[in-house]
Amino acid sequence: MLHLCFRVFSTILLFVSLVQSENRGQNRVSVYFGKMQAFLKTGKTTGLTRTPNQPSTSAAKERKVAPRPWVEKYRPRTVDDVVEQGEVVAVLKQSLESCELPNLLLYGPPGTGKTSTILAAARQLFGDLSKDRILELNASDERGIAVIRTKVKNFAQLTCSSVRPDGKPCPPFKIIILDEADSMTHAAQAALRRTMEKESATTRFCLVCNYVSRIIEPITSRCTKFRFKSLGHDKIVERLKFICREEGVKITDEALDVIIECSGGDLRRAITVLQSSHRLFGTTEEQISKDHVLEMSGIIPHHYLEDFLEICRSQDYAKLEKYVEDLSFDAYSVGQLLEQLNDFVVNHGRLTGKQKCIIAEKIGECSFRLLNGASEYLQIMDLGCTAIVAFQNNP
Repeated sequence: MLHLCFRVFSTILLFVSLVQSENRGQNRVSVYFGKMQAFLKTGKTTGLTRTPNQPSTSAAKERKVAPRPWVEKYRPRTVDDVVEQGEVVAVLKQSLESCELPNLLLYGPPGTGKTSTILAAARQLFGDLSKDRILELNASDERGIAVIRTKVKNFAQLTCSSVRPDGKPCPPFKIIILDEADSMTHAAQAALRRTMEKESATTRFCLVCNYVSRIIEPITSRCTKFRFKSLGHDKIVERLKFICREEGVKITDEALDVIIECSGGDLRRAITVLQSSHRLFGTTEEQISKDHVLEMSGIIPHHYLEDFLEICRSQDYAKLEKYVEDLSFDAYSVGQLLEQLNDFVVNHGRLTGKQKCIIAEKIGECSFRLLNGASEYLQIMDLGCTAIVAFQNNP
């Protein structure tokens, strides 16, 4: 009897050990598969695995908004926000009130608000439907006749309602914006002219360009033309100071003058230079100075221009060669030097009219050669030698 009990007890122990070993094997298999899944997901074999339903700590935190370029952040949202262009703003305001918009041709220097103006007007016209009613194309990239026959023509043939989904009235037409239209081929412009004729009832066209002379006459005669002029000094200063107040930028008045000088009436370029200067020096310096802007923008300091003319006036070739070498070592662009030197020579009070003509003509020749890939060193030396001769023959 005792022997029988011992055998039963041994059998029970053997069964329990088998069950435990099987559980351990299953646990090992589950752990193995768990680690394999973690490795396939994260590429790591160590650390705790996270269940799919468990939120990550980074996702739980409030996501920070990515910084935007100030050019886009302070782009005009309404027609009233457009800087300087009073005539265009007045006409567009009347068009917004009457919900009638003619075909437009906006031309002028870059950075004067051409594209921003028509986009602001379109948003005010269509409201929430602006994405469905506006087709914006950059004609410098899509400038062939195939684009006109496909994208532009297909969009222009779509009909649209005069009532919004919420029941409010809406203009019964669409707007096609062709930016940099002066880059379009003549064949594409001819095809566009025909589309403008056929779809005039449902589509308005707005062409934006820098040079109106490159637009064919049949298109210009069908559009209301507006010239955007370069922004004045006071308007750019006012806009830059507004951005500085909004962004907490500390900058001197001399630095603002340098930014405006290098922008040449281009507000977009001025805002970009301001933001770049703030990113580079705004966090380490108390305020952005004139030297900071010159260093960041690549503008050549004024004393380089004065030294160049003084060396040419001294008629010393060795000094001229040394000046060109120092300019190269300072990594200044000769093209930038020629651009600034042209304005400096024209407005110089101590140069005669004959000297200005000779030097300015040579500046134009050297600039043309640089655009065709000529050596910067040879061009500035050629200009210096010409200036020396001009001072010798025309004292």
